[in-house]
Amino acid sequence: MTSAAISNSSETVKSSPVLTALRRNRMAWLGGGTLFIIVLVAIFAPLIAPHDPLEQNILARLSPPSADFWLGTDSYGRDVLSRLLYGARISLSIGFLSVLTAMVVGSSLGMLAGYIGGVFEQIVMGLVDVLLSFPTLLLGLMIAAMLGSSFENLIIAIAITEIAPFARVARAPTIAVKRRDFVDAGRSLGLSPLRILGVHILPNILSDVVVVGSLWMASAIRTEASLAFIGLGVQPPTATWGGMIREGFDNILTAWWLVVFPSVAILITVLALNILGDALRDAIDPKTRSGQ
Repeated sequence: MTSAAISNSSETVKSSPVLTALRRNRMAWLGGGTLFIIVLVAIFAPLIAPHDPLEQNILARLSPPSADFWLGTDSYGRDVLSRLLYGARISLSIGFLSVLTAMVVGSSLGMLAGYIGGVFEQIVMGLVDVLLSFPTLLLGLMIAAMLGSSFENLIIAIAITEIAPFARVARAPTIAVKRRDFVDAGRSLGLSPLRILGVHILPNILSDVVVVGSLWMASAIRTEASLAFIGLGVQPPTATWGGMIREGFDNILTAWWLVVFPSVAILITVLALNILGDALRDAIDPKTRSGQ
């Protein structure tokens, strides 16, 4: 049996109890189901939204929730519900793409640092420690201010703030896995370091990285909303949840719906991601599984 077969068989055995634990976890169903609905709503926003999110109706400005405008209108007479649905697309896209970018870059750096070791590991982890020394929001604010406000720059800014956690999470298990027998077998067969990292080490640490990704996507959505609130997010008139809160803040006492509904949307999304991330972590942790 080759080392690849050994690795694949070990992963099959490992995945079975994880899937079983997830199926038995009601919180996993709650978080995953809620997130699935939010994603569907974002995808089909053009079909679901009752109005054009950019259409202005001055005669209906600051209208409270009614039969015509279920969640009311903003100071320009735009339908809050329609903007909320379209804003989900921006918030989820930025959250997913920034975390995916951070996951690829950070995990690659962590795996290389753990596998190569020595001076390279010290340099990489030193840079990681520097990134971790900055609060996430403050670092994202500085990078977004330097790059400018745009969809792409916001993804880059948030991704940079989240590279360090992925590098740390990927490094530790890489150090442990590289000493296992099937990795030694791969080296004896003359496999390149990149092939060993991609075929033998990555599948064994991927579950840990995915758990961190689900948790940090919630942080990415919060960061995007915070940056949008202070004017460093995607610029108006594009609808974003953080931007909607910022636009409605001046009228919070007379038009509460402008702030409450986008805030609730952020709360539900972040809560669903945290619940799903905790369920994944509990399912992967063998100590937790044995106690269920």
